[in-house]
Amino acid sequence: MSDHPASHRLSRRSAVIVGLGAAAGSLIGVKAQAQDAPALAAPIIRNNASSFRMQQWQDHFETLGKATIVADTVSRALHYWSGDGSDYRIFPTSVPISDELTKRGYTEIVRKKEGPSWTPTASQRERYPDWKPVPPGPENPLGTHAMYLSWPAYIIHGTHDTRKIGRKSSDGCIGLYNEMIAELFPLCPVGTQVRVL
Repeated sequence: MSDHPASHRLSRRSAVIVGLGAAAGSLIGVKAQAQDAPALAAPIIRNNASSFRMQQWQDHFETLGKATIVADTVSRALHYWSGDGSDYRIFPTSVPISDELTKRGYTEIVRKKEGPSWTPTASQRERYPDWKPVPPGPENPLGTHAMYLSWPAYIIHGTHDTRKIGRKSSDGCIGLYNEMIAELFPLCPVGTQVRVL
């Protein structure tokens, strides 16, 4: 039995959540909020923040290659490792709205574009015949940066609509906040290996 007053104790769950929040910082929007005694500290979690689970690159690849990305569509987080393993980052993402639109497996970044334009895919044009191509800018659904995968029409990109992050909201792509795709973009050379779970 502890001799600390109840107001200084955290539940096991709160301690884990607070620890994760401290580790991930602002990336997932988790922070601890002290409450009046004797209540326990409780986390505040943004409704559209990712509830990520940790990944190890060794579970997915034999080497880090030029760089490595694991996009976890279940926990809605993108994990990045540099080629030498010295840099590991986690970013909250949007994910496809359905399993039918989710392509899983191994791919790689084959092209990158800052200020991308967007063109609806054939299946999008069938469902939404009034959709037209969108040039770079604030109305572009690809945000400020796009990294194209070897799978046609699958992209890791930014978004101007921040409500999409942490949600099932895309037609197959992995979306990040614009400021986070801008951070990730220069770290990922063409040839970065990617696994989508």
